[in-house]
Amino acid sequence: MTSPIDDLHSVRDYLRYASSQFAASPLFFGHGTDNVWDEAVQLVMRSLHLPLENNTLFLDARLTRQERELILERIRRRVDERVPLAYLLGEAWFMGMPFHVDERVLVPRSPIGELIENGFQPWLGDKPVERILDLCTGSGCIGIGAASVFTEAEVDLSDISADALAVAESNIELHGVRDRVRTVQSDVFENIDGRYDVVVSNPPYVDAGDLASMPEEYRHEPELGLAAGQDGLDIAHRIIGGAADHLTPGGLLIVEVGNSWVALDEAYPDLPFTWLDFENGGDGVFVVTEQDLRHWQASS
Repeated sequence: MTSPIDDLHSVRDYLRYASSQFAASPLFFGHGTDNVWDEAVQLVMRSLHLPLENNTLFLDARLTRQERELILERIRRRVDERVPLAYLLGEAWFMGMPFHVDERVLVPRSPIGELIENGFQPWLGDKPVERILDLCTGSGCIGIGAASVFTEAEVDLSDISADALAVAESNIELHGVRDRVRTVQSDVFENIDGRYDVVVSNPPYVDAGDLASMPEEYRHEPELGLAAGQDGLDIAHRIIGGAADHLTPGGLLIVEVGNSWVALDEAYPDLPFTWLDFENGGDGVFVVTEQDLRHWQASS
């Protein structure tokens, strides 16, 4: 890409240029935005540490050469290397909160955030929440998001990946929740002690077929956080099998399995999953109670 650095000077110039470059490229938008314009706004404004809204004051501001070079390099990498925008910026937003992200973790995009914002209602009822486990935590966004809603609860962020937990640790610091949130390295429930009122998980759930055909952007994400065997259910089976022993009476298990939900539903005809609908989009998330898990185990 020939650099137009001497022809583009203002924030407005770079918004237009980024939009044109993105529109002319076979990009896939699946990591926080879903269209060319929103992607351009996020790249330009966040590269300059400017707000995404109420920003018209800055549109005709002229940029320094260093700022122009940074934005052009990020546009180039987005187009030529198909790097997800969140990795270029080093940040992603979840539940209206910023999180550090890089290629050690998936880019946050789970619909579970909507469920957390609603306090896990109506499924939680009046059950008090003292402990929450975010299993397969990645960046820690689900668990830290839950800690922001359940302000008295202790939250454990668990992952098999030490690299992912290092990112989660940085987000614990970012949000100032170290007094209530900690990380635990564990392969599913292997190193998990005690019981929780809510176990929530966005585990790897991509089946072999979907993994092979994913857009280029997803190949920058750690395969460990995506792949889960031929049918996408290798980890989900383990979570379901062990959850009852780590839930308090009346506790909830909440798991996202994405497109693998049909296969999971068929695999457990006697387990009464509640499949959730979301106002802001997304599917493949189930809720099941501790009581139903125990009844299912007893009858299996």
